[in-house]
Amino acid sequence: MQPLGNIGDIGDYLRAYAERQLLVVLTPRLMQLRRLVIGEAGRFPELGQALYEGGAARAIAALAAEFEQFVERGWLVLEDAHSAATHFNWLIMGEPVNKAMLLGDEAIPSPAALRQHAADAVRVFLAAYAPRRPK
Repeated sequence: MQPLGNIGDIGDYLRAYAERQLLVVLTPRLMQLRRLVIGEAGRFPELGQALYEGGAARAIAALAAEFEQFVERGWLVLEDAHSAATHFNWLIMGEPVNKAMLLGDEAIPSPAALRQHAADAVRVFLAAYAPRRPK
């Protein structure tokens, strides 16, 4: 995450964040690990817990802390930073990760498709959480 003083446009910042997250998460090796852990979650629940805590939970907590600062700066309007961070995380990750998890590594979208998905997710998120501008 970059210092708040270096953020020019919240939409650009969130798009860059989303693209980075997608590129990190949607690697064949990580998708294979996720499938393995999910398949063994019944026998080894601590593996699922560790993957969740080190992945989605950690990312959401970091986003929530940033979103609280964005609220203080007037860049976002929200009541619950953790809830908003969860919404943002799953807007980004939901469709491409689910598709890759169920359809295999061949279903991992291209970098261009991931950029478009990130842009769409940010647009939806900001429609819900950006300050309303007078018309």
